[in-house]
Amino acid sequence: MKYLNLIFVGLTSLLSARELTFYVGTLGPEAKGIWRGTIDEQTGKIAPPVLLTEIKNASYLALRPDGQTLYATTEMADGSGGVSAFKLNSDGTIKLLNSQTTGGKNCNHLAVDATGKNLAVANYGSGSVACLPIKVDGSLSEFSSFVQHTGKSVHPARQTSPHAHGVYFDAANQFLAVPDLGIDQIIVYRFEADRGILNSVPPMYGIQKPGDGPRHLAFHPTLPLAFACNELSLTVTAFRYEASSGKLTPFQITETLPTDADRKGASAAEIFCHPNGKTLYVSNRIHDSIAVYSIASDGSLKLIQHQLNVPATPRGFGLSPDGQWLICAGQKSGTLNAYRINPESGILTDTQQAVKVGSASCVIFAK
Repeated sequence: MKYLNLIFVGLTSLLSARELTFYVGTLGPEAKGIWRGTIDEQTGKIAPPVLLTEIKNASYLALRPDGQTLYATTEMADGSGGVSAFKLNSDGTIKLLNSQTTGGKNCNHLAVDATGKNLAVANYGSGSVACLPIKVDGSLSEFSSFVQHTGKSVHPARQTSPHAHGVYFDAANQFLAVPDLGIDQIIVYRFEADRGILNSVPPMYGIQKPGDGPRHLAFHPTLPLAFACNELSLTVTAFRYEASSGKLTPFQITETLPTDADRKGASAAEIFCHPNGKTLYVSNRIHDSIAVYSIASDGSLKLIQHQLNVPATPRGFGLSPDGQWLICAGQKSGTLNAYRINPESGILTDTQQAVKVGSASCVIFAK
């Protein structure tokens, strides 16, 4: 009877084990395209990812809310910025639906709105933002709205012109926030989902300090807050967010590196809030670390950890929907590693893996 019980427990454990699916975008000399991976939700072990399709400059990915369609940045035949839509098949493969131009250069970020009817894109190279309607089958129409940013800021090499670096819909799906590294502003557009229109007159602004270089943004899941990681200054700006107007009001700036760290060549990259709203995560390239902050009830940030020795040049990382795991992508190392997240403190624990994906730049989990 004792052995039968042990066998039963073992079988129950195997049956209850579940794998979470994630997708990896790539950009760089070893980039091949889009990869599909899985992680054991109990142990954090990452299975060897599978290359789904070859596509150039798939630096960032996004999923439709129903989880049936995947979107990727790409480069069109003429060298202009583009996006591609892929159908996710039940057997784990994907099928290209179509590709569309984004109206600018070097499209490097995208997001699907809450209705699943629109795809917003940021063109880093030309400093513009566009919205493309999504058809019923998930394929993309030509862009329905396009806005060209103007201006510059103080950095002599990186801020001589606008460089839109991200697109983020708010929880109400009424505004789109666009961090622009080149002009030190987060421009917030009123969004009309039914028509796929970005209203640029007059937009709201989240003004940054000169030379900050805002890169990516994270809205808090429940509180009227937003957090921007600043690539050039290696800081995080915390904002109060007015959902009625889209206004962002800064109230705190904090460093992403230890005080004694060598800042030469370092830059902040990705930022995400934990699903429970208690913790914020920011990756640092060259320093190869993830800064972990607790979020107080008033929205203020407190640094609680620097997870060191993450995969080299952590351009991107992703948080599992259940908040248990963080998978970090090393663009230079060409590897992935998983970190267990303490649900209460948000502290990361290293699983010490090095799973190969060349030039990994982005990680998103399946819904």
